[in-house]
Amino acid sequence: MNPRDLLLRPVALADLPALERIACASEHGISSLPNDQTKLLARIERSLEAFASPDDASGEETYLFVLEDCARGEVVGSSGIAASAGFHDRFYSYRNEFVVHASPALGVSNRLHTLHLCHDLSGYTLLTSFYIDPAYAHGPAPQLLSRARLLFILQFAERFNERIAAENPGLADPSGQSPFWDAVGRRFFDMDYPQAEAVTGGRNKAFIADLMPHSPIYVPLLPEAAQWAIGQLHPVGELPFSILQDEGFDADTYIDIFDGGPTVEANLALLRSVRHARKLELRAADLNAGLPVWHLAVNGERAGFRAVLAELPVAAQALAPEHELHSRLGLAPGAVLWVSALWPDAGAGSRP
Repeated sequence: MNPRDLLLRPVALADLPALERIACASEHGISSLPNDQTKLLARIERSLEAFASPDDASGEETYLFVLEDCARGEVVGSSGIAASAGFHDRFYSYRNEFVVHASPALGVSNRLHTLHLCHDLSGYTLLTSFYIDPAYAHGPAPQLLSRARLLFILQFAERFNERIAAENPGLADPSGQSPFWDAVGRRFFDMDYPQAEAVTGGRNKAFIADLMPHSPIYVPLLPEAAQWAIGQLHPVGELPFSILQDEGFDADTYIDIFDGGPTVEANLALLRSVRHARKLELRAADLNAGLPVWHLAVNGERAGFRAVLAELPVAAQALAPEHELHSRLGLAPGAVLWVSALWPDAGAGSRP
């Protein structure tokens, strides 16, 4: 696989069969893509509207990207953005807190882990729908698939919240049974974890407020398997989670209300890809001033958004008209180009 053959772009109607394959391959609770053709088609149509809409953003928009191996003409991954988590209602999570119970008379003091149902993350922009073909998981493809979304948000910041969050899958067995759900959610919902995920459609968990207790859950009272599951990742979530951690997301405060997986959050401006992002002028320039390293490179369009990988000097400030990125990103005269080093502290030509 040649990194230069990879292209991240908005989803198209023609990608429906590829999304069906991705949804079918995803583990329970791993992807927010429903394994249902009608729902997938609706998801594509909502994304097309979000990318193309000339109106001011309402926050209801959902954007879906696909990663294409252009040499093979195949879609090998997906990722998405929900402009505002819980747009139609509140977005629920459990917040990790610790309370101290003390008795001076007995000389006893206990610090206890508790979970508090909250909607702190309502309105945050949510990263969703990450899936990568296993054959591409060990190269640069996952970096492009995950990180390029942040540059899209940066370019169209008026459409998004400055606070970004992402849910990550918690522990579940091959049949979709979750120890955290079995100990907590199942006691208030007469359904299995996969059924609950299907009911919520991957996003809307507002009905939780009607059935879940709002009083704190004392973690020591849960079964040992459920305690262990809090904040733990499903194995297939380790790759996207590691990319988010490298970006600077915090994973200590919130967990998913269904499977107990870690929900990360951060300020967009503090994330690594955003901090290292810079514009390149489109003019004749000497790109040999410095050794090249791998960069994300994205154009400045919304409906015609394109993101690729390219080797550029870290100090480069301009792009010559004959450079390959003009054709790979579909750049027109006067277009805007954003780049960000994947590993700014690494040596030339490293990793991909």
